[in-house]
Amino acid sequence: MSAGSTNAPMASAGSTNAPMASAGGTNAPMASAAASPLLRAVGLTKTFRVAGRLFGGDRSVHAVTDVNLEFGAGRTIGIVGESGCGKSTLGRLLLRLLLPTAGRVEFDGTDLATLSPRDLRAARRHMQIVFQDPYASLNPRMKIGRIVGEGLEVHGVASGKAAREQVLELMARVGLTADAYDRYPHEFSGGQRQRVGIARALALSPRFIVADEPVSALDVSIGAQILNLLLELQDERGLAYAFISHDLRVVEHVSHQVAVMYLGRIVELAPAREIYTGARHPYTQALLSAVPTVDGKDRRQRVVLGGDVPSPLDPPSGCAFHPRCPIAVARCRVEAPQLVSDGGHRTACHLVGDGNPSAGGDVPPPVRHDPAPA
Repeated sequence: MSAGSTNAPMASAGSTNAPMASAGGTNAPMASAAASPLLRAVGLTKTFRVAGRLFGGDRSVHAVTDVNLEFGAGRTIGIVGESGCGKSTLGRLLLRLLLPTAGRVEFDGTDLATLSPRDLRAARRHMQIVFQDPYASLNPRMKIGRIVGEGLEVHGVASGKAAREQVLELMARVGLTADAYDRYPHEFSGGQRQRVGIARALALSPRFIVADEPVSALDVSIGAQILNLLLELQDERGLAYAFISHDLRVVEHVSHQVAVMYLGRIVELAPAREIYTGARHPYTQALLSAVPTVDGKDRRQRVVLGGDVPSPLDPPSGCAFHPRCPIAVARCRVEAPQLVSDGGHRTACHLVGDGNPSAGGDVPPPVRHDPAPA
């Protein structure tokens, strides 16, 4: 991972005016089931200790709990959920920027926790991250050429004239002109800064990239350009993405698979097409009902959830979603559901499968509330 800033972003390069391409969603190609995963998360759990109040003792924040994911080359898993559900923490665990409390991350079949510091540093060349904020993720004291090329020098890949040539080539690929080489980050717009971050991440030819809300700080048109760039780079280089976002419209366009998180747990995991056409978990259904449509067609009835997301300091017993779930039953309050697979569609809900009275496998439709007219 590149060093010249507080955070090391990833690369992006699409055309400036191209419409948003689609990697996942309804047109996403399906990878071969026989292909071994590039990166695998097994039982990944992260708990933070928080100092308690006077005489209260320490408390634990359950940020991520028992997450299992597999990332294949050239594939994208979109990770969605409300703010505070553990998406960004999961991304950092995948890159071993945070040490897990339990579980492991395997890259190319090797447990990252077993690597020596020297081997881990070498492995980091193949794993990069694009951060949400293109303003905070670049060192304001460094020129763009040095920011993009620092990783090349740190890892001994290139230096001097050779490094400059590689940096200029990367900048051109992500849509930056050569004169940007000797300029500072404050001279660029948000979209241009995100391109700089993408070029920096690409410098070491990574194979896996965590894109943590890479377009949420950008306006729609610039965000579409960045998304197109990411998709083009994935096609060119066979990159695997963990795409973290709260925007389900964006996730639909870039993802092959979608993982829905709630309070640190994955509650639904399925191919993007199945998530958007046949969501089974009531939380996923509620999220999708809030997605606006452009032309008014296929408008979903709005599912309004009551209350707030529970605190990870004191998660509810049983299913963490039961205090807000419109179809919760007594079992939900005492027993946590497991993430059960049904034909590749995994759902953590007691009302899916054996407990579901419907034959199709979907949960019964929750009580829906259309918003009052303005």
